Amino acid sequence: MTELSQQGRDYFAGQFGHQPEGVWSAPGRVNLIGEHTDYNDGFAFPIAIEKRAAVAASRREDRRLRVASDSFPGVVDVGLDGLDPDALQGWSGYPLGVAWAMAEALRSAGRDVSQLPGVDLALTSDVPAGAGLSSSAAVECSVAMALNELWDAGLDRQELARIGQLAENRVVGAPTGIMDQSASLLGEPDHGILLDCQSLVTEIVPLGFESAGVGLLVIDTRTSHSHSDGGYASRRRSCEEGAEAMGVRSLRGLGPEDLPRAEATLEPVTFRRVRHIITENQRVLDTVATLRSHGAAAIGPFLNASHVSMRDDFEISTPELDLAVSTAQSLGAIGARMTGGGFGGAAIALVRDADAETVARGVLEAFDTAGFTAPHIFPVTAAEGARREPAFEEA
Repeated sequence: MTELSQQGRDYFAGQFGHQPEGVWSAPGRVNLIGEHTDYNDGFAFPIAIEKRAAVAASRREDRRLRVASDSFPGVVDVGLDGLDPDALQGWSGYPLGVAWAMAEALRSAGRDVSQLPGVDLALTSDVPAGAGLSSSAAVECSVAMALNELWDAGLDRQELARIGQLAENRVVGAPTGIMDQSASLLGEPDHGILLDCQSLVTEIVPLGFESAGVGLLVIDTRTSHSHSDGGYASRRRSCEEGAEAMGVRSLRGLGPEDLPRAEATLEPVTFRRVRHIITENQRVLDTVATLRSHGAAAIGPFLNASHVSMRDDFEISTPELDLAVSTAQSLGAIGARMTGGGFGGAAIALVRDADAETVARGVLEAFDTAGFTAPHIFPVTAAEGARREPAFEEA
């Protein structure tokens, strides 16, 4: 049994007074490159990371859903028959939103959802919340994996990703794309996930970080963000307005050759938003091509250019993120950029193994000099996606 499984079982037993049927977990993610492209039907290139959310779960004989989290007090208790996406609020909206979305998917497929059992769910997580590492998708995907098995739903991982996205969009009110859930469900060790957000076709791409002697540092600035706040939604609206003005269904329909026409057609702010998406899509493809042809140590320029685009064109960076990126670059990072939705959260720095300690120490010193809260800096590696944790007899 893994440590994560044991922790989940112990927490479940403490909340509900008996052992769960199983523990399921799903990782957070770092988006190596491809920011805000997912809801524009573009390309993204995330990795799953080793930090995970877990849910210990067990079926009930009635149709109640009870949810506990080690991050929040109390147990939320609702009836499965009365799940209303408009009434689900707070932290429990993430797991209960997944239950609602899965029940809707099963109903649409002709399943008699009146026969679904209630479930007890106990959540634990070591994915930092608000850091841009998609702690919410980790929770959604772990719950989706658990319910998929306990409800005998038979859904594949791409369908589970859509259920997690629907929960986040409809219940939580965050207008995010499908990249976070896809990364959490599909990740593999030492591989990135090239995600075509239009077709939902994915390709697992070797990273080769270890063989290249490089690694990723996450610099969590400890400045929280929320996707349900207005900044994220306003960027999405700008993209939709830009696509409409340019006569395409989504910005995926535009390439670098369309930038002159876009500049002539769109007002300046909308043009900058559109330019970020067009150039970011190209940077994703260039990053993957360069990984394959020249290896991990050659992708730094694309990471650096991505940050400039997010800072200047999409305007979603912060002074803390800019300082983290510029300091890492000045201390020898191969490349650095903010990651996640922006307005706070984390930056990543691709560093040579020999430089990791110097970069981390220098960023801490720079934040102290600037009077910022000390960031949390830690290495991450590309890890396995969502899974059922082994039980005693399986370990």
